[in-house]
Order: sequence, then C-alpha cells, then structure tokens
Amino acid sequence: MYSTRASIRLRAARNCKPFSRCTYATTAYSTPAPHPSQITDTDVNGARLYCSNLVQKFDSPSYTLQSFIPPSSKDAYLSIRALNIELARIPDVVSNPTVGALRMQFWRDNLTRTFADTPPKEPVAILLHHALASLKTRYPGISTNVMKGWFMKIINTREQYMDNRPYTSMDALEMYAENTYSTLMYLTLASIPLNSMPTDHVASHIGKATGIAAVLRGLPLIAFPGPPNHHSNNAALGGNRQGAVVLPLDVLADAGVREEDVFRQGADAPGLKDAIFTIATRANDHLITAREMLKNLRQGNDAGHEFEHEGEEGHQYAERSSSGQSQAEDLERGFGVLMPAVSTRLWLEKLESVDFDVFRPELRAREWKLPFKAYWAYSKRTI
Repeated sequence: MYSTRASIRLRAARNCKPFSRCTYATTAYSTPAPHPSQITDTDVNGARLYCSNLVQKFDSPSYTLQSFIPPSSKDAYLSIRALNIELARIPDVVSNPTVGALRMQFWRDNLTRTFADTPPKEPVAILLHHALASLKTRYPGISTNVMKGWFMKIINTREQYMDNRPYTSMDALEMYAENTYSTLMYLTLASIPLNSMPTDHVASHIGKATGIAAVLRGLPLIAFPGPPNHHSNNAALGGNRQGAVVLPLDVLADAGVREEDVFRQGADAPGLKDAIFTIATRANDHLITAREMLKNLRQGNDAGHEFEHEGEEGHQYAERSSSGQSQAEDLERGFGVLMPAVSTRLWLEKLESVDFDVFRPELRAREWKLPFKAYWAYSKRTI
C-alpha cells in the first residue's frame, strides 16, 4: 500500500518506550522545609532512589540513556526526567481540569521553593535541590534563574494541553515538542553546565523529533483510554473517560481523517496511516537535520541555518570564539545529552516496519536493542 511512498528508513545513517497506563497517583502535597539543612543525606539518597525507580518504570529509554550523562549531572538528569513524568501523568490521575490545574500549581510552588533554597520534602524537589547545590559548589556564582524559567515553560505547556486538545497545526505540535522535550535537554545541558548555541541548536531538533514521536506513541492510549485507575477520582464519577485524537488538525484534514472513524475503526480509519506517515516524516527530518548539523559543526563550518530560538529566554549566549575547535569541544561535552536521538530513531524505524500502524502492540514494547545501539552511537559520536 505504501510502495510509492518515500521511505523514512533513515536515509542518512540509518527511535522510546511507549507511554504506559499509569497506576499510581502523582506525589501528594508536601511539607515545606523551612531551611535546607533539614534535608539530610538519607533524604537525598531516598529521593535519588525514588526518581530512579520512577524513570525506570515510566521512561525506560531515559533510564537507559542516563549512562551517557556526566556523573556530576546525573542527579539533575534524574530529577528533571522524574518531574517530566509527574507532569505527564497528571491528566491520568485527576477528575477534572480544575484539579489538574491545582496539581500543576503544586509543582510550580515546589520549584519556586526549591530554587529559593527552601525545598519541600518531596523526592523530586529534594534531588533537584541537591543537584543545584552541587552545581553552585562546583561553579561559585553561577545563576540558575534560566533553569527555573525553563521548568516553568514545561509546566505551562503541559497544562495547556492537559485536556488532550488537538494541535491546531504541525507547527503547533513542533512548538509543543520544543517547549517540553527540547527544554528537558536544555535543562540537562545547563546542569553540566554548558551554554553553547551550537549544542542547544542540535538539542532543539532532537527534542522536537522526540516530542513528535512521543505524541504518536501516546495516540492509542489517548484515543482509547482504559478504565480509570483506582487512584483517580474518575472512578467515583462513573469512569467513562473521553478519547481524543490529538494529531495536528491540518495534517488530519489533508489526509481526510475523521475523528469518529478513528474511534470506530482504529488503525483502519481512512487516511490515518497517511497522517501518521506525514507526522513521522517531520520527526525524522529533525533527526536528519541534527545529524547534518553535527557533521558541519565538527568540520568547523556553520550549522547550515540559523537557530530560530536564539535571543529567547535562556538562549542568550556570551561572546566567545566561534572556531571549529570550540564548537567541537562543546559538542563533545554535551554529546551524552543528545542521545535521545538514538531511541527516537529506533522507534521511528519500528513504526515504519509496521507500515505506520501506530496501534501495533510491538510499538509499546521495551526496545531491547537500545543499550547496544546507544553504546555504539556514543562510542562513534553519531546519532
């Protein structure tokens, strides 16, 4: 059926664990610590274990890829990824948007306290505070205000789409991916710390690809939500959660996809595979762009196009040498943060192998090849 279609079988070199239906509630409201000295080593160790287990259970690719993060940034990485999971799970465990908004505000308050050096006794906040304190010890005088702004951007974007509204366009989906998955990578780079336009630029494209793939991967669970879990107040309300097709409306219109057909026919809905193909191709295009950028930058050349987010909050860069050597050094320092490109690539390859049928169960299975593929890619410094 797709023999005439241009393949996205990674043409220029030849990607994540599917979303799981969550079964326990988001961390409950926590008690603020009046002074950071009340956070003990035992608290930090417990928080590290909590975040590690959370990431392992709900985001196995990120758990695997932590091996490539610099040791000094690993606590920051785990707390950043754990927070992303907590935010992503909120729609699954609340009864209505009002309760969801309260949960989002809870995390804003937690982060505000954490960056004010008075973290609440909540695992993600404890580990993040420990990571920030370590960063300030290693680099006295460093400011973390940019990181706080990025965290708030992630929360605001997650809240905007908490009701599973569709993306108005492909550009809107890309902006969602930039404000969430790309921003997760900026946060990790900042924890190294690495303030580098070339590295941020590559991370932006990889994050967009990863975010787009995550939306595709989550489509079956959002279109056909299971019964509410026993932690959700939905159970008390009768439990019928409304499915949604959250793909970009312009892509659905071009492919002739109707939401009711998806609900009735699933993967066999007319035009759905064409729409999935179009969206997956955009994700793959970002990976190809990132790969070409790496090649150009390592050769001492320009990236090939301007960084569209330069000048925005968090993307102001100090004047420094633009030599190929400095670009290569920055990319080497931050390369481990770019490894989600590998897991995203593997998932897109698998999606293509099943003819863009996003409902196939193998797309929600753990990718057993990821540790080997990631190790090889890291050792060769390829994505």
